Amino acid sequence: MPKFMALYVGSPEAFAKSGWAKLDEQTRKEREIAGMTAWGEWQTKNKSVMADEGSPLGKTKRIDTSGISDISNAIAGYIIVEADSHDAAAKLFLNHPHFSIFPGDAVEIMPCNPMPTMEDLK
Repeated sequence: MPKFMALYVGSPEAFAKSGWAKLDEQTRKEREIAGMTAWGEWQTKNKSVMADEGSPLGKTKRIDTSGISDISNAIAGYIIVEADSHDAAAKLFLNHPHFSIFPGDAVEIMPCNPMPTMEDLK
């Protein structure tokens, strides 16, 4: 079955727009608990299609011809799922807690394509 990488993305703008930082401690804690509960339920419901349950991601380093530098991007975490199609993989994330409860922007889905071989180049 085809594999798809889902990237959880979130920007400072989405965080600010959500009002998350303005919540009082008790309300924020309640939302965190509700969000983690919903996320756990989502994972349990979709366990059969998870090829790699993923994780949150940390700070980013970029390596290019200029060397190594610290950068930031909107990627907050990842997961790899198996689905019959790109659309089917995307539908798994409709109303996901990442953006329906937490202040994330979205989930972006892309196919994990096979690595080309030398035979493919001939």
